[in-house]
Amino acid sequence: MKALILNQPGDLQLTSIAEPTPAIDEVLLRVRMVGLCGTDLNSFRGKNPLVSYPRIMGHEISATVVDVHEANSGLQPGMDVTLSPYFNCGKCPACLRNRPNACQHNQTLGVQRDGALTEFISVPANKVYPAKLSLRELALVEPLTVGFHAAARGRITPEDTVAIFGCGGVGLGAIAASAFRGANTIALDMDDAKLAIAQRAGAKHLIHSGREDLHARLQEITNGRGPDVIIEAIGLPTTFRAAVDEVASTGRVVYIGYAKEPVAYETRYFVQKELDILGSRNALPEDFCEVIRMLEAGMFPVDAAISVVVPPTEAPKTLAHWSENPAAFTKILVNIS
Repeated sequence: MKALILNQPGDLQLTSIAEPTPAIDEVLLRVRMVGLCGTDLNSFRGKNPLVSYPRIMGHEISATVVDVHEANSGLQPGMDVTLSPYFNCGKCPACLRNRPNACQHNQTLGVQRDGALTEFISVPANKVYPAKLSLRELALVEPLTVGFHAAARGRITPEDTVAIFGCGGVGLGAIAASAFRGANTIALDMDDAKLAIAQRAGAKHLIHSGREDLHARLQEITNGRGPDVIIEAIGLPTTFRAAVDEVASTGRVVYIGYAKEPVAYETRYFVQKELDILGSRNALPEDFCEVIRMLEAGMFPVDAAISVVVPPTEAPKTLAHWSENPAAFTKILVNIS
């Protein structure tokens, strides 16, 4: 079978490899579509410290069940599915607290172990989620779960006003999650096209941070209180600090983005406002189920969120273009089938 193998940074090749043989607790899947995200881009650029080469990338997956052991009665050949790409150790403090998404020894498909940019993969049955969704929708489930997990970490309710900093793929998930939970949702970005998609994903208020005063607009929208929850999905020191500065007293700040350098805070706000400062990593099974419910309800602008769909032969050129123009794409799908 064919696979796209990243031999080293910038060198993505379509190569023949052996087909997988599923273990007794695994499901054999025919890969249909694979989404590419910022992690894949960083691996391609050589800026992902967690990846080793050569590596088959890809962890945002839609697939069809080919073969399943009879003991796995919930799955049948022909079912279209998505899957959780995270593998945990079961022994570290996070795993023992039933939070395997934050496993100290986490391995993710396409990063620490080979992923799905290939024709067939074999995965544990308990990682697989069937759903009545299109192949494109199924490939969007995993990236959306990251934002949904952040919303869960922020304990978002219909009574909350929530501001999401960043309308990229992860930020869109947080916007959709906040809106799906009934919150008054604010989207912030410097890209008009991304803000337009955010509005379709459920944002009631839009702030263009390049043209508008962030503090003034948040105060206006919240009647001088500040947002109850701020989710940071950009990863800049300025937005890390702004989240703490702008959130309401006794509010919650959830960080998904990584700042690439140390961040200096006005720490008195942590105490004076009595803030909850929360990290958010990967996703849990309940996040996958919530995203599937949201997509089945037709509450996400799937076509608008996908920039381009390409065949495997075009993937190397498309990734190179994305590397040269990071703002040119929201979501790339590779159509394996």
